[in-house]
Amino acid sequence: MHRAIRAAAAAAGRGLSSARGASPRSPGAPAWGAIRWLCSGREALSYDVVIVGAGPAGLAAAIRLKQLCRAADADLSVCVLEKGSEVGAHVLSGNVFEPRALDELIPKWRQEDAPIRVPVSSDKFWLLTKNQAWTLPSPFDNKGNYVISLSQLVRWMATKAEELGVEVYPGFAASEILYDENQIVTGVATNDVGIAKDGTKRETFQPGVELRGRITLLAEGCRGSLSEKIIRNHKLRERGQGQHQTYAIGIKEIWEIEEGKHEPGSVIHTVGWPLDTKTYGGSFLYHLDDRQLAIGLVVALNYRNPFLSPYDEFQKFKQHPAVRKLLEGGTAVQYGARTLNEGGFQSIPYPVFPGGAIIGCSAGFLNVPKIKGTHTAMKSGMLAAEATFQALIEGSSMELYWENIKKSWIWEELRTARNYRPAFEYGFVPGMALSALERYVFKGKSPYTLKHGKPDHEATDAANRHTPIQYPKPDGQITFDVPTSLYSYFKVEVMCLPNNIFILYSNPSFLWYRSNTNHEHDQPPHLRLRDPTVPERINLPVYAGPESRYCPARVYEYVTDEKGDPKLHINAQNCLHCKACDIKDPKQNIEWTVPEGGGGPGYTVM
Repeated sequence: MHRAIRAAAAAAGRGLSSARGASPRSPGAPAWGAIRWLCSGREALSYDVVIVGAGPAGLAAAIRLKQLCRAADADLSVCVLEKGSEVGAHVLSGNVFEPRALDELIPKWRQEDAPIRVPVSSDKFWLLTKNQAWTLPSPFDNKGNYVISLSQLVRWMATKAEELGVEVYPGFAASEILYDENQIVTGVATNDVGIAKDGTKRETFQPGVELRGRITLLAEGCRGSLSEKIIRNHKLRERGQGQHQTYAIGIKEIWEIEEGKHEPGSVIHTVGWPLDTKTYGGSFLYHLDDRQLAIGLVVALNYRNPFLSPYDEFQKFKQHPAVRKLLEGGTAVQYGARTLNEGGFQSIPYPVFPGGAIIGCSAGFLNVPKIKGTHTAMKSGMLAAEATFQALIEGSSMELYWENIKKSWIWEELRTARNYRPAFEYGFVPGMALSALERYVFKGKSPYTLKHGKPDHEATDAANRHTPIQYPKPDGQITFDVPTSLYSYFKVEVMCLPNNIFILYSNPSFLWYRSNTNHEHDQPPHLRLRDPTVPERINLPVYAGPESRYCPARVYEYVTDEKGDPKLHINAQNCLHCKACDIKDPKQNIEWTVPEGGGGPGYTVM
């Protein structure tokens, strides 16, 4: 793959100019070329703009940059790096899509075969008890929105970006931030590939590549590893709205359901059961096209009970009578999980750093009460692109990005929604009451701003304050164990023989993988323990080993060693790149880093 990026970049090369510090160019001046050169033993490629992450924010930024270039008869070279094996492979979202930002970015998208075909046809809100579903007035306004697969949408956006001249490189994980002698960010480097677990070089070894840019935009999504380093090192949280970020984990399946049960465009959100009244969260059921149903559960990661398992809560949710009857007779075809930002307005960091900016969910622009973040992520990417264009062409400052964010509808939307999520720090009933007050009385203009509670990792109680939760065993039809969700099943085919004899058989050529997750087994672990003694010394005795439950892929499990003592075992190959471990570990002892590019899940319809 590294050879591929070098060949593609060389083919696109337009000559190498001087590095950072070159004077701003006038429209029509030559751009930095995607040309190869050696730096510190690694090959280096130079661009005007390097974007990390081919999600909605990163691709919106790339498209907008090239649109501005065309309008001004200018030329800026733009590169987008994506750690997934293909664009969209790591993208997971509900998703009820608000097209506001896309209308601004590509006004004629409806005539350009965008994968946005299912308008919302009904919008329901349920309060669940164990056996009942009570209909409440819907607080959502989804008129004009669409039920989509975000992984399909970003693949379409990538083709639009490439048509404009953007170079998109999937399968490359940015693992390092590059600085110059003045500590200004000058780009990123991909990790070496072909390194064995023991640190030796395998036959397939390829050194990483440096991608240097005059401006670097980080669009890694929620809890991006490079973004978090930048936020921490430059104290961007303190320079922004000041409060810590809060998170949730979303667990999702795609089902193919029976034709008679399928209602394209139907949207249902729920609160209540199976979560307890001190745990914030809810579920969704979205009807796409082709008999597909997106079903998921979102659990806030500031939950207290260390015995709670978000994965098992999701399986339990599917057993609700109103939900199970919808799934019976259907087939689960895809599974995945991803964390999402819930801090909202109070947690927005100052998004500009020397040499670049943070955009999209890496900065945390999700609107919690709307349960939407794609439109705000895209808009932030567009605003960053406009500031980047002016910085490179006109010599202005990237501070313009922050100024324009505060003038945009993103700021107003998140400011209006700022009190919904922290209201639930007081429990489910007070949270619902305060949310109703915000929506129907103050209409987002309340004279106060609520604060978030403890950071998610500090919210976990000691195990002796709770009783272990006994989850029901999976039935293999509606509910599943983790290996079944992660790995494969055979698709049953029907064959017609002569004389109208029919047989059923499992065709290996139709082997399905629900998450498509895969990593090179012989590579250094990308899940690292800062102190290898913490799991057995603290997590297991104090918190009953919560990492074995908060991870939705069973990456972490305690096994007995040769002395009969419990030992944490890490199944890194199972990792879905959800980042829950990096967030929820009580002592912040787990560091999530990027594995070899191309590893991880392979979502197609998420």
